[in-house]
Amino acid sequence: MVCFRLSPVPGSGLVLLCLVLGAVSSYALELNVTDSEKAVCLYAKWQMNFTIHYETTNKTYKTVTISDFSTASYNGSVCGDDQNNPKIVVQFGSGFSWTVNFTKEESTYSIDGISFSYNTSDKVTFPDAKDKGILTVRDAVGFRIPLNDMFRCNSLSTLEDSGVVQYYWDVHVQAFVQNGTVSTKEFLCEKDKTSTTVVPITPTTTPSPTTAPTPKEKPEVGSYSVNNSNGTCLLATMGLQLNVTHNKVVSIININPNTTDFTGSCQPRSALLSLNSSNIKYLDFVFAVKNENRFYLKEVNVSVYLLNGSVFSIANNNLSYWDAPLGSSYMCNKEQTVSVSGAFQINTFDLRVQPFNVMEGKYSTAQECSLDDDTILIPIIVGAGLSGLIIVIVIAYLIGRRKSYAGYQTL
Repeated sequence: MVCFRLSPVPGSGLVLLCLVLGAVSSYALELNVTDSEKAVCLYAKWQMNFTIHYETTNKTYKTVTISDFSTASYNGSVCGDDQNNPKIVVQFGSGFSWTVNFTKEESTYSIDGISFSYNTSDKVTFPDAKDKGILTVRDAVGFRIPLNDMFRCNSLSTLEDSGVVQYYWDVHVQAFVQNGTVSTKEFLCEKDKTSTTVVPITPTTTPSPTTAPTPKEKPEVGSYSVNNSNGTCLLATMGLQLNVTHNKVVSIININPNTTDFTGSCQPRSALLSLNSSNIKYLDFVFAVKNENRFYLKEVNVSVYLLNGSVFSIANNNLSYWDAPLGSSYMCNKEQTVSVSGAFQINTFDLRVQPFNVMEGKYSTAQECSLDDDTILIPIIVGAGLSGLIIVIVIAYLIGRRKSYAGYQTL
């Protein structure tokens, strides 16, 4: 845990900030705001990321994912007083700002609203944005929590507005902390109540089965590409099948490349391919560079419309699939599964991707997945053949010996 002690914030005393570094640039943010007497008055620990869909000067749309908070600062986070309510303020990246406001009533306090601001004038993050300037989305959350209770929501929660999707999970927050002591009593969000309910098990009770999905044929293979000022910078060829489990019902969705739009972006150390169609709001594949010489699939963000009219959304920025050396492509012709979560998996068919160092719009030499590697079958086949031959020889030898003994029996 890396802790930072910042200079005093007017009206709130010292702010002690702790960043717990996670794997692959995934950060759990932990914040203690103390008052003038150094007593904790506001506590929060959470994880989050954002996806922003924006229009380009070419009248196409791109998606950028914001998930690196290693440079975060917290100027403006305060305990509150008679004139001002408590709030958490986080600044990160180039021009990003995130604010949570709290209000208090007689016996409860509320997470009143969340606002997120970003600057499309930033040429690094939004190199070809049509509209330039600072844009802000605001969501009135309105969670009411009993005073002196910790609000907890480990489940994934999403807020979506004006092309911005905010993802939150592993959330623990308490405003208006009493007597400087963070409460151990938790007030759970509805999703956590559902997931943590314990059902008594008896020998005669059979758990309700998950509805079986209708079998689907192999999806059609589509070809996708992303271009920048230097030409084609990302190539992908694949058949995609989505497996969604929602309310114990499994849905299988084959992506039709003929009715699917795609866009993306390429950065020196990251690349994005984003798909969308009539039933897919977005399906984002985010690639990253590791160890300066390899690439891999780091993140998947998805939001799909289900047959019952509901929307299923989930994100995972801590994946490790499709690993290959930079300057090559990754290929897996056989069916492969990308497990994004327990409720969402992607089956790929005839997959080939190259998100970096594309030359002349063509794939480089491919590194094949282990499922495609048939060379291991050769020694197995040879070994099995030799074993069979040895067994035949041994059996023949034993039969021959029995016959020779029979020729010397006493008359």
